[in-house]
Amino acid sequence: MTSQPDFATIHINYIPDKLCVELKSLKFYLWSFRDRGIFHEDVVNTIADHLRDNLDPRYLHLKGDFMVRGGIHTVVETSFGNNISVETLNP
Repeated sequence: MTSQPDFATIHINYIPDKLCVELKSLKFYLWSFRDRGIFHEDVVNTIADHLRDNLDPRYLHLKGDFMVRGGIHTVVETSFGNNISVETLNP
């Protein structure tokens, strides 16, 4: 909200059901956050909500690892669904 740039690494782990996200579309979607005044927690939750609503994955875990700002390193994580192992899905 200070108009200063923030940098983060977004980690997305999910187990798809019928749909999966195309990498180029995901890249452009993530770039759409570049000029938005939004809190770190809102970024992570908004991305997770959009992926969950559009893909309906069996499991989704999203982590935003934000660079140090004001001496504070921020990591925000959220998960949806059952943490099913890949072995369970592909016996």
